Amino acid sequence: MAYAIKAEVRNIGAKAFAFVAQKTMYGGKLVVKGDTIFVFASENERGPGLIARGVVTSAEAVAKKRGIARQTPRVSIRVKRTALAKHRLGRSELKLFTKWNDGTPETELNFKFYRQATNKIVAISAEAAAFLNGFF
Repeated sequence: MAYAIKAEVRNIGAKAFAFVAQKTMYGGKLVVKGDTIFVFASENERGPGLIARGVVTSAEAVAKKRGIARQTPRVSIRVKRTALAKHRLGRSELKLFTKWNDGTPETELNFKFYRQATNKIVAISAEAAAFLNGFF
């Protein structure tokens, strides 16, 4: 399974990343060690969008807080970078893809990352993973 994360990245050239207690949506809570993950430096924190492809080296579910009825599942992961993006892909490139049922990888990524702008980990289709691999 392939995943993508949109999060604050302070050092976009780092060889490894640690993401603590990240929200998960669209199957993102199923991420495990060994999975491929595409890292997007969040534009919410002035990042450029897609920066790296990596492999998850650890994944741990974060316990829910007591007394709160509805909570988004959260996961802490560590990622070893395997490649740096060679081409730009971010909100401005994906915002045109809004026909939510057209089945294109661009629309899938726009829907999962930018329809609700919060940072998160999401599961992505094989088609979206193949599309993203073209940026490396």
